[in-house]
Amino acid sequence: MSGTPDGRAPVDPTATEAGRLLCAGTYLDPAYRDRVIEELYVHEERFPAPSYGFDASRVLAHALRALRTEVAWSAGIVAVWALGLLLTRAFFLFLLVPALLLSGAGHLKKRRERTGRGIRFFEWILRACAVFLLGRILWGVLRGFFTDEISGFAYELGGRGNPDLSFLGDYVGYLFEHDPPGILMLLPRLGQYYGEVYSWTVVLIAVLVTVLVYFQRGHFAQTINSKLSREHYADWEADPVGGPRFHRAQDRILRLQHAQVVLYDVDNPFCGAGQARLPWQLTVELRPRAGAGARRLDNAGIIERIRPRLEALRVPSPGGSEGAEASVLDRLRELVIDECVFLPAAGLPDVDAVDVSQEAFAEHRAAAVEEGGERRRHFLRVRIGGWDENLVITVFIRVHTQGGMLMLEVAPHVLLPVRPDFQRADDIARRHRRNTPLAKVLLALSNAPGSLGVALATLVGACRVPWRLVTAGHGVAYAAGPAASVRELASQGDLSLFQLMDMDRYVKTIQERIVGGVTQALHDAGWHTEEFAERAVNVAEGGVFIQSVSNSAFGINGVSHNSTVNQGKDGTDRKDGRVRAGKESRSGQ
Repeated sequence: MSGTPDGRAPVDPTATEAGRLLCAGTYLDPAYRDRVIEELYVHEERFPAPSYGFDASRVLAHALRALRTEVAWSAGIVAVWALGLLLTRAFFLFLLVPALLLSGAGHLKKRRERTGRGIRFFEWILRACAVFLLGRILWGVLRGFFTDEISGFAYELGGRGNPDLSFLGDYVGYLFEHDPPGILMLLPRLGQYYGEVYSWTVVLIAVLVTVLVYFQRGHFAQTINSKLSREHYADWEADPVGGPRFHRAQDRILRLQHAQVVLYDVDNPFCGAGQARLPWQLTVELRPRAGAGARRLDNAGIIERIRPRLEALRVPSPGGSEGAEASVLDRLRELVIDECVFLPAAGLPDVDAVDVSQEAFAEHRAAAVEEGGERRRHFLRVRIGGWDENLVITVFIRVHTQGGMLMLEVAPHVLLPVRPDFQRADDIARRHRRNTPLAKVLLALSNAPGSLGVALATLVGACRVPWRLVTAGHGVAYAAGPAASVRELASQGDLSLFQLMDMDRYVKTIQERIVGGVTQALHDAGWHTEEFAERAVNVAEGGVFIQSVSNSAFGINGVSHNSTVNQGKDGTDRKDGRVRAGKESRSGQ
């Protein structure tokens, strides 16, 4: 990791704010937690995606801890409901129905918030039915507690002792034959009757469930306030410790996530770098200048002319004093420049079969920088981490000379900020910890009826992990490239105006230095530069030569048409996704 001459360097990936928020997200969103475990723990045949500005092994550690913690709380909640079944027998059905209705309404709400699809009508219908049933049960509980009066319906059934399920079946059949509309009111009436009979038992179960829900939320708030607070997160050694399989996954991630040898999936080669931001390609013919004595120009030589210009971006403009210069906070001062070689993951026997050491990278780099291959590709990689690594711009630069032609490929990618709900993790925990005891109790009471459905879903989902580990055979499968990046999965959909301005400034600044470096290399070697400089300005400002397919970039020369930049496999469109593909598309308008 490179920094400025005065020692300034980017924050260590293990201690970035973006990484901390990703870890907090595993406690906030079970769906995200499950995807993290699926990608980094279950699919051990997949190479992890590069981790730009965070440490994926820490995210996995907290995801597994969040799963184990939620399983423990869910098991306790299910055990209390099972106790209610033993104590109340048939009455359990009348407690179960509103609990499942509320769980279903909560699921619809979360799906609508996550995907933006769905309407509130069905959610409110489910909630209304659940509230009505709970209201009748509560009324029965209050009557059983505070009065000796027996309702007419309870008196009618009182002679039967405690009606069991067979009686309920007979009673429903009787109503279906003689009074079909009465079936609609049967459940609330029976709920009220059982509430009167089992008033003390209902209170006991309700109190136990509420206490568990209360402490479950408190445990989450305590986790965010302790292990994932800004002060404690810097101590990565305090992360949760897993078993042997986790340590194998951790070692694999630590070895590969920041390596200069990048193993990729052909369908998504830049996985981990984010969305493609107007990638472009330029091809010009090399023409010698008269009397300049044109010399051979190789790819490595051009790269070496680009690098110093990019490194100079770290140096602040001259100020009034050394202190004024040292106080400059521009993220360009923390510019990271390195080289990387992309290798296809398909066909490798396993993830441990590839050497990603510095010695191996040097060998790949020496062979790939001049070969211009299709599968093994060499890039100069430039990264800027802005907004506490929430906005990460990575620019991949590839140069190739072949047959008297110069080909320049520039592929900027942007990692958008972490989801807003993850960014509010500290606020959520703070509000819970500092809320009044009455508010905490009322919140727990409101969540207690739907806790059974959530707990059952958690336990069923948790069972899928060991089942997949035992039966899917991922450990003996051929190696594969990353299918998803846990950082991209947690990215929001757009940028604020300030962030958009910063992104454009960073990308345009880097592109200007790239063009300047290539132009200087051509001039010093005795080649004409006018055509390259003119076309580079047109292309970099919007005449794009690249069309994105499955988050991949390829050149389309000679054809001018509009295309939509693909964000990834979800197929969603970028707001700025209208790009032009084709040679000199801007000048041809």
